[in-house]
Amino acid sequence: MQSATSRQPFLLVFVFAVVCVLSAIALVYTKHASRKLFVELEELTHVRDELNIEWGQLQIEQSTWAAHARIERVATDDLSLVRPDATEIYVIQRP
Repeated sequence: MQSATSRQPFLLVFVFAVVCVLSAIALVYTKHASRKLFVELEELTHVRDELNIEWGQLQIEQSTWAAHARIERVATDDLSLVRPDATEIYVIQRP
């Protein structure tokens, strides 16, 4: 009977050691996963910033291409369009 009671503290220490090792492994794993996700977040933030810069440049380009003076110049020079006289304009109203 004495040998069973002397093994009980050893078993308790062994279980405690296993729990501590498993806890340490879990801590290392979660730290690694956290750092990996942080690196991914930083990369995505950089991509977002680049896309915002490109979006701003595209908006400036769109406003340049859609300028009324440019459209009129392309219409007259490239397409040979002319502005109609006032007598050639008809306004149609809906009933």
